Amino acid sequence: MADKRIEIDLPDELAAQLARVAEAMGIVSLEETAIIAVAEWTSRRAAELDDRDPNQKYFVNEALDELNSKK
Repeated sequence: MADKRIEIDLPDELAAQLARVAEAMGIVSLEETAIIAVAEWTSRRAAELDDRDPNQKYFVNEALDELNSKK
């Protein structure tokens, strides 16, 4: 699967929070921190989907597995 590129404009407050988290976690780039944040958010939402529709469980976990294998 090819990587997908997105470009987002973060509100200053969110960008500052993300930068603080990155620094505290020892993550060098804001971009890497954002990718981790999206993966974490997706994982949490996947658990919610699993509770609603067990058929969606494999699809979401497969996407997360692909993301983790690229690290």
